[in-house]
Amino acid sequence: MVLKEDNIIYEDEQILVCHKPSGIATQTAKLGCPDMESCIKNYLKSPYLGVVHRLDQPVEGILVFGKTKEAAAKLSTQSMEKHYYAVVLTDSLRFSIEDGKTVGIEHTLVDYLVRDGKSNTSRIAKKNEKDAKRAELVYCILEEKKKDEGDEMSCLLVDILLKTGRHHQIRVQMAHAGMPLYGDIKYGSESSVKQSIKSNKKEVALCAYSLSFLHPKTGKRMEFSILPKADIFQDFHPVGKDI
Repeated sequence: MVLKEDNIIYEDEQILVCHKPSGIATQTAKLGCPDMESCIKNYLKSPYLGVVHRLDQPVEGILVFGKTKEAAAKLSTQSMEKHYYAVVLTDSLRFSIEDGKTVGIEHTLVDYLVRDGKSNTSRIAKKNEKDAKRAELVYCILEEKKKDEGDEMSCLLVDILLKTGRHHQIRVQMAHAGMPLYGDIKYGSESSVKQSIKSNKKEVALCAYSLSFLHPKTGKRMEFSILPKADIFQDFHPVGKDI
């Protein structure tokens, strides 16, 4: 992969902010596999690049890297504000979309997750279970897509504020709450996986669209946002218009 100009959102002497496409790893130890860390190093012609945070390979969105060790260290100590768009599927009657009772209202999910390194998965666990870590997010339903003929589940656009950064957190928590992500074969329910495959949705419908943090040198609040490029998001709004 060659880094394109439209992948770079912002750059100065301390940091580089980019738009990671879905399907590309943030960093990888596998030879021959493209990743953002290697692409940016090639672009900068520099042996050093500080990886501050990561996005799962199937997820697109905003990443910030430190161009110096000092910048990376300061960024790593921050609690960044991260917002995501997700398209989820649900057949639950508790979502009163038509009368507007839940649209625009924030809901908080708090769970405990345990990661399995061997299978590269995470699962919901009890609070006192060994290695269980607290996971919290806030979600808000923005819109429901009109069902296509043959669809069994409702398709919802959701805004998510990530409070903690656990492995596969959004995918696991939303699935556990009855809202698996469109295209998520790993954590989806039988019905959601069936609908995703039927619709030929091969990408996990998740985009880290907004990132806010303090500049490591100036202390200035930096805020960046993008529009998702994945096809599934265009079912809600045309390309180029705010979601």
